Amino acid sequence: MGRAVSALLRKELRLELRTPQVIPAMALFGVTTLVIFHFSLQRDTVEGDLAAGVLVVTLLFAAMLGINRLFVADHEEGGFDGFLLAPVDRTAMLVAKALALTGFLVVVELLLVPAFGFLLLGPAMTFELLWKVAAILLLADAGVAIVGTLVGALAIQTRARDLIVPLIGLPLLVPVVIGAAKALAPALDAAGAGALPGRWLAILGLYDLVFGLVAYAVFDFLLED
Repeated sequence: MGRAVSALLRKELRLELRTPQVIPAMALFGVTTLVIFHFSLQRDTVEGDLAAGVLVVTLLFAAMLGINRLFVADHEEGGFDGFLLAPVDRTAMLVAKALALTGFLVVVELLLVPAFGFLLLGPAMTFELLWKVAAILLLADAGVAIVGTLVGALAIQTRARDLIVPLIGLPLLVPVVIGAAKALAPALDAAGAGALPGRWLAILGLYDLVFGLVAYAVFDFLLED
């Protein structure tokens, strides 16, 4: 399975490097959303709960674009049929796609977090703040990638995939939004970066574990259908 995951992951990364589509679209949408927040909130800076909510919602909406495009090339160019005929564990595609989407999210966040700090964030971007934000966002990215891969595989089989992804994905990702926002709020507080709340980090980790197991169990059936 490891070799299959490695081959599929290399294919995903090479495809994005040769014809960049997903990352530029996600980054542009995210920056545009931050600009809209900057003017609509009518505030020079935000901190605490509000800052956490703005950042998490922006990243979630940007992730929807990546999820929508995750399986398009495989569907349009016969990649699904070729993979089903290959003598490999079919959950290798789940792992590879989730890892690829996680990588896309990390790259986009490397652009959006500094943009967020420049446009809206009140507290200064210190090293302590950055590593806390990075730790929380990595847990959130894992949940988004797992659920996004599962929903994307389901939606690609329908004609209304652009509608199905947000309709199913957003409700499933509500715990990620709440957990990430609650965990980020102390770090983004104007009084200084507070300690990471272990309870919300545990909730994010548990969410990732549960949905990872669910996705692993049902992904094979999604490919068959």
